[in-house]
Amino acid sequence: MDAAGEDRTPARAAMLVIGDEILSGRTKDKNIGFLADYLTDLGIDLEEVRIVGDRKAQIVGAVKALSGEYDLVFTSGGIGPTHDDITADAVAAAFGVKLIHHPEAVEILRERAAARGWELNEARLRMARTPEGASLIANVVSGAPGFSIGNVHVMAGVPSIMQAMLDALAPSLPSGVKMMSETVEAHRGEGEIADWLTELQAAHPEVRMGSYPYHDGKRYTTRIVLRSRKKEALKKALCDVESRLQSG
Repeated sequence: MDAAGEDRTPARAAMLVIGDEILSGRTKDKNIGFLADYLTDLGIDLEEVRIVGDRKAQIVGAVKALSGEYDLVFTSGGIGPTHDDITADAVAAAFGVKLIHHPEAVEILRERAAARGWELNEARLRMARTPEGASLIANVVSGAPGFSIGNVHVMAGVPSIMQAMLDALAPSLPSGVKMMSETVEAHRGEGEIADWLTELQAAHPEVRMGSYPYHDGKRYTTRIVLRSRKKEALKKALCDVESRLQSG
């Protein structure tokens, strides 16, 4: 490994978004982009995102598949107080453990209810349910915690709460080398650069090259984005792309 730690293998992550409201379009997801940016800053690669409805069998299957494939799995949605909030049930089933009322979570909810004059009814107590053996993820926004079990981290679907939970969870996540990027304006259409950009990608395997066409108000043109965790590899690839653009 070099001094900068560039040879460190980044953790691979997946996200599971849970909720009928996402699939129906009633709610527009804001968590995927936030998590992608957040993990990139931590040096963790988000490689897959799945969206499933409020169906226990689908959630169980997705949790089993993703937790077996990736180092880290992050879920959002389905841990509220209503009957269709079944994420905790499904995660417990996926890990083959009992679902319990976590004592610490119950105490958090009891204190919050007392402070606000609420009744700690059965619906609110649903938010204290976790798989047996899970640890809690703090929630400074509304109190009701998320939880972690194995390599699966279960968070709320409400964006402000999910983001707060991620902040609480971040210190325990395996950080890696941050992805660096460079952006080049091609000033020509994607079709004009596709062939040689493919050749340059093959010549620079440590750099990810993407081309993104757009209309600049006058014509269709392309941005080329180069991404790598290795500074020198990124520098060489950038030089080659700029040279190829200058040569016509």
